[in-house]
Amino acid sequence: MQLKDTSALVCGGAGGFGEATVRRLVSAGAHVVIADLADEKGKALEAELGGKVRFLSTDVTSEDSVQAAVDAAGEEAPLRSTVIVHGGPAAARRIVSRSGATIPLEVFRRTVDIFLTGTFNVMSRAAAAMAKTEPVDSDQRGVIVSTASIAGFEGQVGQSDYSAAKGGVIGLTLTAARDLAPMGVRVMCIAPGTFFTPAFQMEEADAQAKYGVGVPNPKRMGHVNEYARLAQDIIENDYLNGTVIRIDGALRFNI
Repeated sequence: MQLKDTSALVCGGAGGFGEATVRRLVSAGAHVVIADLADEKGKALEAELGGKVRFLSTDVTSEDSVQAAVDAAGEEAPLRSTVIVHGGPAAARRIVSRSGATIPLEVFRRTVDIFLTGTFNVMSRAAAAMAKTEPVDSDQRGVIVSTASIAGFEGQVGQSDYSAAKGGVIGLTLTAARDLAPMGVRVMCIAPGTFFTPAFQMEEADAQAKYGVGVPNPKRMGHVNEYARLAQDIIENDYLNGTVIRIDGALRFNI
């Protein structure tokens, strides 16, 4: 799948993984719609990157909001790629705390709604738009890259809602790829380990000293451009389909 002269939608494209991905796809020649709720960052990125980028304030849990972003992405050129990287880790909460308090059910529902239901919402609407485009090489019409986490495989203490949501994204990958295969739409998933992003709200050197030492090799946190490079590789390699790629320096979360 070539990126030049196509359109891409990046949900969560205003910061962290998303911003790095937007920059990389634009460099490869794609028109990019940034779908995010971070208005200030999104508009700044739109202004910096010029006519190749458009920002739309988008709520991934809203059908109408996501549909508007998908429609906008198809205005400049055929929508061929969608990368879904919204949000960061949820706050750590034990199912039952030492004081006996439980996670409010609404908190659990909201986490799943953002990370899992939101992913499905974007995926289904992007796929429907891609299905209407003319096929290119190997009868391909598009590719959707979702983002899980290694917490979806081995969640840490306090990550029950986040791990459940990201585990759902992992489980969705193969089924969605099979569902969308007749339309020539591929589905892949990236499961990052510990990456430095603005979500850490600390200086990178401090974050590296605290979290990077636990990564086997290389002994550091990941860089967002490494995620973005993988996302581009997935988009451009038509034989990658229906699987989850861990990008984690061999890190496995322990209790």
